[in-house]
Amino acid sequence: MGSAEFWVLVAFVLFVALLVYVGAPAKIVAALDSRANKIKAELDEARALREEAAQVLADYKRKRAEAETEAQAIVEAARKDAVAYAADAKAKAEEFVARRTRAAEQKIALAESQAVAEVRAAAADAAVAAAEKVLSGQAKGELGDNLFDKGLSEVRAKLN
Repeated sequence: MGSAEFWVLVAFVLFVALLVYVGAPAKIVAALDSRANKIKAELDEARALREEAAQVLADYKRKRAEAETEAQAIVEAARKDAVAYAADAKAKAEEFVARRTRAAEQKIALAESQAVAEVRAAAADAAVAAAEKVLSGQAKGELGDNLFDKGLSEVRAKLN
């Protein structure tokens, strides 16, 4: 019994017995179980967060797709409105030009008729003046006055 290995063995057995008596293995197992439960809880929380993040990502992708669709619809509506406004503006411009053209044509026709009337009046005045000079030289007295009045009334009747 005097060997050192024997006493090391006895000390080791007593140490292990003391640890078992104090409950060290149960505490170690409880600590390991507690640590395992913490890790499991953290993993569960990480999975839940990952699933939530995936759901949020899917929601954002869906909202983005909806926003893009809405933006395309708005752009298309704006294009249609622009085409309609352009067509309306073109129609109004054409109508304006047509009205202005008609007004100009009417003014031209009025000016033309006035010019013709003025030319006729000037021609009639010239004819009357010429007839007066010719007749005054040839017909004098009452015969000249009668011829002048008759010619003047004929010219006026024809011009009107």
